[in-house]
Amino acid sequence: MQKAESKLTSQGQVSVPAAVRKFLHLIPGSVLVWTQEGERIVVGRAKRHSTDDVHQALFADAPPGMKRARTLVELKQGIRQRMQKRHARD
Repeated sequence: MQKAESKLTSQGQVSVPAAVRKFLHLIPGSVLVWTQEGERIVVGRAKRHSTDDVHQALFADAPPGMKRARTLVELKQGIRQRMQKRHARD
């Protein structure tokens, strides 16, 4: 990838150049991590979620301590409910 530049808006926002988005496989909603390394700031894609993160997101309403294996049907149902809740219109 060649050098890419972005412009900072008055609201502190930055557009990620297309070449960088392609290189990092970014899509809308991707999370970026900004890390200081000496006098430089390095920007990268955030790590992927762990299975515990996914389980917590899908089954946050489960009773505490309930951490059993889920069936495929339960996982699909949890994903469906999470997506409906996330994209519900008020």
